[in-house]
Amino acid sequence: MSRKIGASGSLGRDRLAVRLLTLHVPMLLIILFALAPYLWMFLTSITPTVEINRMRILGGSPTIDHYVKLFTRVNFLSNMANSLVVAAGTVAAGLVLSVSAAYAFSRFRFRGRSYLMRQFLVVNMFPVVLLLIPLFIIMRQAGLIDTYWAIIISHSTFAIPFSTWMMTGYMDAIPRELDEAAMIDGCTRPGTLLRVVLPLCAPGVVATGIYLFITSWNEYLYAATLAGGQLKTITVAIQSLIGEYEIEWGLLTAGGFIGSLPATILFLIVQRRLVSGLTQGAVKG
Repeated sequence: MSRKIGASGSLGRDRLAVRLLTLHVPMLLIILFALAPYLWMFLTSITPTVEINRMRILGGSPTIDHYVKLFTRVNFLSNMANSLVVAAGTVAAGLVLSVSAAYAFSRFRFRGRSYLMRQFLVVNMFPVVLLLIPLFIIMRQAGLIDTYWAIIISHSTFAIPFSTWMMTGYMDAIPRELDEAAMIDGCTRPGTLLRVVLPLCAPGVVATGIYLFITSWNEYLYAATLAGGQLKTITVAIQSLIGEYEIEWGLLTAGGFIGSLPATILFLIVQRRLVSGLTQGAVKG
């Protein structure tokens, strides 16, 4: 009996060791690898400038001078507000258009449907810089340069195709019989979309909204080209901290750390719905 207990205990320890080496340790390394840039950025942002120039991170007493200078001298709050308006506008426009388009692709069969769906993926295969010059000409002729509308429309051009593809997968997982039952009870097509389909694919809407928000929040090229004068988003403001002869690393890392917080906080708030939305769109029920 004691030999059996000892053998089972040894087997349990072996399984625990194998699990630690094959699961927990790799996961810990991946987490550390992902968080290391943010940790370095935060530690640099609270290091005095003199110590940063000496390449000594946390070589002196931690300071918040870089954050104070960021919000007083650089007017970073205004830049964050601009990015928030642009991201919110992109999310609103993207969800309205992608949800309605996805419902049409999911519920109707029409000529060219498969071709159009493939084109949504083909669009994302090309670099977004290809649309920059045509969009700049259009916005200049429309008098929208250096306005919120210019950035929102430009962000929507490359975010909506993939959002439509995502939402189509979510809606395909909802049985069509529910639509038919709702219409028998007197619902119209728009009413069925709003009252039946959208509540059921709410996790998918959240996942798509997060994708639209992060894509717009982190975009730099369009924001710098179509605006960047009086209207600066957070990415353009952070880039402006890089001078021609000098880089203020303290300000730069403080701006980068603050700029990453909204998307991180938003993800933490809706992470449950986001994960369920991603898994829901992966299967067709």
